[in-house]
Amino acid sequence: MQMNNRLDLSKISHAVDRIKAEIRKIIVGQDEMIELLLTALLAEGHVIIEGVPGTAKTLTAKLLAKTIQCPFSRIQFTPDLMPSDILGTSIYNFKSSEFEFKKGPIFSNIILIDEINRSPAKTQAALFEVMEERQITIDGTTKKLAAPFFVIATQNPIEQEGTYRLPEAQLDRFLFKIEVQYPSIEQEVSIIENHHQSLRINDLTDVMAIINAQDIIDNQQLCRHVVVESKLIHFIAQLIHKSRNMPELYLGASTRASVSILNASKAYAVLRGRDFVTPDDIIFVAKPILRHRIILTPEKEMEGIGPNEIIDQLIKSVEIPR
Repeated sequence: MQMNNRLDLSKISHAVDRIKAEIRKIIVGQDEMIELLLTALLAEGHVIIEGVPGTAKTLTAKLLAKTIQCPFSRIQFTPDLMPSDILGTSIYNFKSSEFEFKKGPIFSNIILIDEINRSPAKTQAALFEVMEERQITIDGTTKKLAAPFFVIATQNPIEQEGTYRLPEAQLDRFLFKIEVQYPSIEQEVSIIENHHQSLRINDLTDVMAIINAQDIIDNQQLCRHVVVESKLIHFIAQLIHKSRNMPELYLGASTRASVSILNASKAYAVLRGRDFVTPDDIIFVAKPILRHRIILTPEKEMEGIGPNEIIDQLIKSVEIPR
């Protein structure tokens, strides 16, 4: 199929295969999480990974960063973390008698925010501008961040003590919400055997850098030229519009969600070696894009129904173009 592509996808396809191979040196399973992380990177979006402790959320993010030759920062969110600890602050220089801006860890290409729900609203709000506009404004001065800029945040859905719920405006800035599941019994056996046979636990030194920052920028621009037929654009619009009128939902998806589905489906098509989007691409990315943007009615929540079930109903209620 690739020989009929208008775009040359051979380099990105080869790079993706090599990145997956490097990550699988350490990680067993979690194929969907890896696919979604790569899709978000190409789609210029951000990702929040939710899962119980010990499911390799942070490790996978660190491994992905290792395969990319560009600056990486890790920020551990805590209740006492201040916005200046993330963005940076102005410090008075006695030699020059001027204030100098000292950059915070957000000035990097790949940012891992561990346990994002551990910090209060004031600190979370510091991410609003930087995640959406790739810039920060301090002391009336706007400072642009270098491309690419990719935020990977993690959170634990079980532990609630000492956590702060992310506001809807913050959640809406994440392209995907990835729900990490426990490994299968076969994968669990492989993990245990790997740890038993290895003398170096989670040693990342064997993981090689495959691409650099410019490669990412070039491939992000390549994704923008992926073909999306008019009937597929209408399909996306119908999904989003229908979500706003479902009786099961208190809040439907935003317009940002429809643009996110478009961009993510184009990036996922490139991952699959195609320069055109199919309905299956849209369906694949719809669930991780919508699950954190919709709010169920209290009645549905009391029935034990989750966002994933409602999204399945939503997709089935709209005619899929062929």
